[in-house]
Amino acid sequence: MARDYDHLFKLLIIGDSGDLGTACLTQGRRKRSGIQWKRCSWCAASQGGGKSIEKCGQEQFTVAFCRQHFLSYITTIGVDFKIRTVEINGEKVKLQIWDTAGQERFRTITSTYYRGTHGVIVVYDVTSAESFVNVKRWLHEINQNCDDVCRILVGNKNDDPERKVVETEDAYKFAGQMGIQLFETSAKENVNVEEMFNCITELVLRAKKDNLAKQQQQQQNDVVKLTKNSKRKKRCC
Repeated sequence: MARDYDHLFKLLIIGDSGDLGTACLTQGRRKRSGIQWKRCSWCAASQGGGKSIEKCGQEQFTVAFCRQHFLSYITTIGVDFKIRTVEINGEKVKLQIWDTAGQERFRTITSTYYRGTHGVIVVYDVTSAESFVNVKRWLHEINQNCDDVCRILVGNKNDDPERKVVETEDAYKFAGQMGIQLFETSAKENVNVEEMFNCITELVLRAKKDNLAKQQQQQQNDVVKLTKNSKRKKRCC
């Protein structure tokens, strides 16, 4: 059976960000696309339970991006992930998106859920200074568990200037020092989520092609060396 994609990448979302108000993004996508999606179960539960609609789980950050076409899975270690296929420069890229941000129980199985990861999205809450401070710890954890992986920094909940405590200038300065790109997103206003996922996908795709080019160059160099060695041996005879 032929594959319906050109590339398959695993993306991991991590960070101290269990409360990002991401279900509102799902509503925003419905308004923009004109498609009548079923009501988010997190939102329905929140209205019945007296919670604000902005208090939905981090899972919806992923669901919003995968909303138009996704399949949901649960692995043997209890991490659920979403699947969505996007097109980058004419190539179909299937994304397997693992969302563990804000879930304490996954901190004890880091080596398991980092395995095979191509890109990591580190999320913090722009209304929480502590979540931003902890970004360093998450980046250190990535370095401990991944040899070579693309990373991107995301400041979510960027929709209320009065509540914002992590300034954009400070976040950009930190991201520059770490050598990673920064996106500030808003679940409530549906800003930059699609762009952020497209960016990390492009980074991973570019890294894959660069690595492939290096491997091909190395193989060519090895062939040249073998040819030279063979000629030297013939001369000696």
